[in-house]
Amino acid sequence: MNKVKLAIIEDIDDIRLDLKDFFDQEAETECVLAVSSMEAFFAQIDTIAAPPDIILSDIGLPGMNGIEGVKNIKTLLPDIDVIMLTVFNDSDRIFRSLCAGACGYILKSTDLSEIKKALLDVRAGGSYMTPSIARKVVEYFFPAKSNNEPFSPVEMQIIQGLTDGLSYKMIAAKLSITIDSVRFHIKNIYRKLHVNSKGEVIRKMLKGEV
Repeated sequence: MNKVKLAIIEDIDDIRLDLKDFFDQEAETECVLAVSSMEAFFAQIDTIAAPPDIILSDIGLPGMNGIEGVKNIKTLLPDIDVIMLTVFNDSDRIFRSLCAGACGYILKSTDLSEIKKALLDVRAGGSYMTPSIARKVVEYFFPAKSNNEPFSPVEMQIIQGLTDGLSYKMIAAKLSITIDSVRFHIKNIYRKLHVNSKGEVIRKMLKGEV
């Protein structure tokens, strides 16, 4: 079996070098390009002998972020698989990455041996997600049943404010309450909706689940 040719896009030098060193020493993998930004990737991709099979990309990159980068990669190089390797585990970034064309999503806390397994799985035609990420995807399509705990009028106004793009400060001023009160109500909203971020609240509101 030919080695899996890998490109790494990661702006933290130590992480990028550690990944490159690890995969260069493995029998099944070879790092053909390791750069610190999407801009550097596009500038250098034509200088290597053969394109990579798989790209490991961070999301929080300087310049073009990883999600926008995936869109451009899949447009220019549709046969290359992209796996996001990131610290972010919020639903918004997960689904934007997958919609952009990523076929995997791995947290940086994942062991190198498990990241290698992900590469081999993807090379064999599969996809891979860190287990906690996979659970979020499942919950997105099969959301947990609501406990039917009702929202107070103030909570509904706060949810509407979040959906309208208002900041905590603006919501507090609009409702004539303190920012601490807004934060208190938002914690209760998260608990009732079984979510952990503002983006998930807005998504549920737009889907009619509130």
